[in-house]
Amino acid sequence: MPRLYGFDDASRRRLRDDEVDPLRQMVSRALSNQSNQDVAVWANGEGYRGTLGGEWKDASVGRLFRNPAIAGLRYDDDGELVDAGHPGAITREEFEALLEREKARSTGDADPAYDYLLVGGASLCGKCTQALTGARTNVGTPGYRCRPKDKSGHGGCGEVRIDAELLENHVGEYVVAELLKPGIRAQIVKAQAAVRKQVESLEGEIEDLEARRKELGTLYGNREISGDAMVAAERGIAVNLKAARPRLRYAEQMANFSLGNARDLVKWWNTAPTASKKGVAMLFLEKVEVFPASARGVRTVEPGRVVLHWRKLSSLSGS
Repeated sequence: MPRLYGFDDASRRRLRDDEVDPLRQMVSRALSNQSNQDVAVWANGEGYRGTLGGEWKDASVGRLFRNPAIAGLRYDDDGELVDAGHPGAITREEFEALLEREKARSTGDADPAYDYLLVGGASLCGKCTQALTGARTNVGTPGYRCRPKDKSGHGGCGEVRIDAELLENHVGEYVVAELLKPGIRAQIVKAQAAVRKQVESLEGEIEDLEARRKELGTLYGNREISGDAMVAAERGIAVNLKAARPRLRYAEQMANFSLGNARDLVKWWNTAPTASKKGVAMLFLEKVEVFPASARGVRTVEPGRVVLHWRKLSSLSGS
């Protein structure tokens, strides 16, 4: 069986460096309402090829986008998405958005998928610190919300909602303003070099956890530990892997985006793939806190409603 694009081998234990960024750009273009055919034309034009050396087609792009493994996921026996135990090139939210996009393509009348910029812990509820998630309003407008607690107690206060375009434009204006500051490109290069070291460290941490998981299986097979002990240890390793893999994905995005020779940074921001914008936003911002509006239906970012926590690039680069 040929390996999946973005991975080093069929076991999918390790991402392939020279395919991860192209895959993420393909996904970002798809979630920006480009067709699979448009994505294929772009990828071929950039010189990217499939794992067997062939050009991308509408069908091969579609198959790639429907495979949960690209997000480190799989379907369980009940058809639910669960952690597959290997790294992913994109986030769970991005894969779910691809599924939403596929559904829209098949029904022809559903709302198109929206490529959220500030999910995955980039934006937090200012009241309870719960990570905001992408969610459409009752009228179908993309937005961010703090999900209220469910029956099992998972969730937040449920008191924060904000229009996605409103929040992302607000954040984008401030990020572009930072990009326009003198000497910022040199600082970005240094900071990205430091983040690449973080990527290596996280890769080593994940590799060590996976090795420990394999060792547990050997110990249990040799009857050196009990089944209960193995399950307890596996559970701890799984928790650490679940925390480390998203950190790795976000660090890779921070390390890999490129401004290129963009002279008009406003135009670059407005046209860049979401993965690139997310990379630069996360490099500048530790987090974005969103507080409730003063009243329902407020369509502006009121003073104090959105708080940007800036990262010091010098602290990343060690200078």
